[in-house]
Amino acid sequence: MRFASLGSGSRGNAAVIESGGTRILVDCGFSLADAEQRLARLGLAGDDLDAVLVTHEHIDHVRGVAQLARRHRLPVWLTPGSHAAWSPGELPMLELFSPHEPFALGDLEVWPYPVPHDAREPCQFVLSDGDRRLGLLSDIGRVTPHVRAMVDGCDALLLECNHDVEMLAAGPYPAFLKRRVGGGLGHLSNDQAAALLGALDTGRLQHIVAAHLSERNNTPDAARAAVATVLNCTPDWVSATVQNEVLGWRAIATR
Repeated sequence: MRFASLGSGSRGNAAVIESGGTRILVDCGFSLADAEQRLARLGLAGDDLDAVLVTHEHIDHVRGVAQLARRHRLPVWLTPGSHAAWSPGELPMLELFSPHEPFALGDLEVWPYPVPHDAREPCQFVLSDGDRRLGLLSDIGRVTPHVRAMVDGCDALLLECNHDVEMLAAGPYPAFLKRRVGGGLGHLSNDQAAALLGALDTGRLQHIVAAHLSERNNTPDAARAAVATVLNCTPDWVSATVQNEVLGWRAIATR
């Protein structure tokens, strides 16, 4: 089992997860041309994908979903609420799922779970090959007990570290946007992400990736330092996604 990020931030998000003969794209917040160029850097083409999973309908997560799905005849999986709020274009094959019930996509088990965010019916995912578990957690304003339970004991985790609290407070955003980003339906700060990690069983953790970093209110070094402190590791062990770069394949070894 392995995973990679096509990029992450307020201008576009997407990740690829692969196990056996199954390859899934989670979100596609990039234009069709940009997404295909980023896939190519991972040695992939759109035809290599089996499905697209959607976390929620915000444009930085769905900008290229419909075009990519139509070009490559891909099924798109999303919650009924996300579908009700859908606007980026017609989908060739639509699959609705409950954010409370797991389902299978080829060789991958998909465990969706709801998160507090200012979208219609947002969710995140834990994906498993039956042995290893990869947790995805982003676009969440606060950590709930259910969220904590879902990502506990993962072998790899892409975890939102959106902003540094002090940088957000002193930064250029207008007051209403600062309240939105830092509020209970916004995004996790470095401190919130670190506090969550401190409450988890991380004994199986092979990879930790700080994701959805704000370009104006955070830095990769600040995010890595916050995570490294609670994990008692060096910051260079922590990966960080950035907006304009692809994060290459990370393999999750069998235990």
